[in-house]
Amino acid sequence: MSYKIGVDGGGTKTECMLLDASGRMIAGHIGAGCNPSIAGPEQAASIVTAALASLRAQAATHAAENAGGSGELVGHTLLCMAGHREFWREYARQLTGFGRVLTTDDSLPVLELATGGRPGLVLHSGTGSFVAARTTDGAAHYAGGLGWRFGDPGSGYDLGRRALARGLLELQGWVTPSRLGAAVRAHAGLESTADAGTVTRAYYQHAEPNRHIAALAPAILRLAAERDAVAREIVLASTGELLDLAVGVATKLFSATLIPTVSAGLSGPILTHPVVHEALSARAPFTLTPITETPIEGVRRMLARS
Repeated sequence: MSYKIGVDGGGTKTECMLLDASGRMIAGHIGAGCNPSIAGPEQAASIVTAALASLRAQAATHAAENAGGSGELVGHTLLCMAGHREFWREYARQLTGFGRVLTTDDSLPVLELATGGRPGLVLHSGTGSFVAARTTDGAAHYAGGLGWRFGDPGSGYDLGRRALARGLLELQGWVTPSRLGAAVRAHAGLESTADAGTVTRAYYQHAEPNRHIAALAPAILRLAAERDAVAREIVLASTGELLDLAVGVATKLFSATLIPTVSAGLSGPILTHPVVHEALSARAPFTLTPITETPIEGVRRMLARS
């Protein structure tokens, strides 16, 4: 029996699956984020190696229990990875015992979910954000995903950054108070009387400030859903910039007559939130469809087509 392994390796987590010859998932594995730009090259490689070893061991157990096990145990491994492409290509070249190993960007699983291999695009938002597209000739394209230091509109970090900036100005007394001031205090674990300086220090001194700030996003979305005008303005301004990028990508890649008909997906809890979906749909030149499956399902579908 020959097995397949699929990996969705992002900055926040590394999710993997083991499929049998029929395409049925028989085991999974979730580890820490493996983007080498964040975790560092050695740690990123170590995380993925441990995940692959765990799945191969489970494949051996399953084969022994069900088929006696013979021939090549793992016939195909697909690595859909965040971070430097050449790093993962070199990593794949050194792998042994995992059959045919292919590497690709971590954007392709959600693009697969949005388009099913057809022309179209997807807007994705997590801690970061990006736009991915597939043209009529089958070529894949990528835009954004520059990382939290350089923007990533519509991402959890960008929402948190904007809300934090506004909340701090409220605490300084320079803008009209809203519920954001209390939200940024609470997220930092501070008393309701904490001043702007105390709040600022709490965020700057956090061990992982980018992820800590991104984790503000659910609270901001909740306020937006409760019709808080300031939170809603922040959410729509940030996600609107990501839509602008997607429209620019579509305009460059597709003809004007094709744009209204292309498949376009929204991926991630920020973009699929009802407030965001409604607002972006009113502006988009194409129909935006929320994606309910997780990226690892996109990896499974890619493996099934390979």
